[in-house]
Amino acid sequence: MKYSALSVLILISFFTPYRINGQEETIHLKMQIIEQEFQTILDSSNVNGVIVLFDLNNNLYYSNNYKKANKGHLPASTFKIPNSIIGLETGVIKNENEIFKWNGEKRYLPAWEKDLNLKQAFQLSCVPCYQAVARKIGIDRMNDYLKKLDYAAMEVDNKTLDNFWLGGNSIISPIQQIDFLKRFYLNELSISKSTYQTMKDILQIEINKNYILSGKTGWSTSNKIDNGWFVGYLESNKNVYFFATNIEPNKNFNMDLFAKIRKTVTIEALKSIGVIK
Repeated sequence: MKYSALSVLILISFFTPYRINGQEETIHLKMQIIEQEFQTILDSSNVNGVIVLFDLNNNLYYSNNYKKANKGHLPASTFKIPNSIIGLETGVIKNENEIFKWNGEKRYLPAWEKDLNLKQAFQLSCVPCYQAVARKIGIDRMNDYLKKLDYAAMEVDNKTLDNFWLGGNSIISPIQQIDFLKRFYLNELSISKSTYQTMKDILQIEINKNYILSGKTGWSTSNKIDNGWFVGYLESNKNVYFFATNIEPNKNFNMDLFAKIRKTVTIEALKSIGVIK
């Protein structure tokens, strides 16, 4: 790995409360704090938050702030990952050829105002499409599968079934995002082979000669505060680097750039540790 001369590297060990198999546990993590490197990326982009990377081969976390790495936030559209998995496993989503029909009603984004296949609905982050999936899954099956997948702390009832990931008390931390993605990538979830194959396909964002980038963004607004995610993994040089970026705009931030900046700061962090040239 390559670091600039200005990087402040501190290898720390810490214990953090965590949910494993539905039970509260305390696990021991090693995290390498790159205080100046990652923080400079965020500061120069006029956002506040945390970038967490996990090097699979070396079992090592990198971040600018381990306390923020363990702070929970609404999952927003990153929940489309487990929502898709549960939809596929229950048969609500038949397969990768599933078509989400547009009923002709006005939608928040023009890109959603057409029939979409599963990959399009996922990558365009079609909220109405996935709200329909959640309603068809139902409260009981949703809660059962969330427990089965050991997916963070979601609060699902008859009032929140189709919006709990966008508002309310459901939370997931960057560390938990990475843990879930790692278990998914390593085929450690109790789901079918066909679901794995479909999910790994719809998660892919970019493929080039140097790496394969897979992930999902998310954006929620609570108490007038915008919160953005970019989570996923990058496969390169026979290794996998998982990432979970969570940011909020600083004062006078140009919100026209918020959708893009989530990915930009993550890529810059991967560059700073030498993963991307």
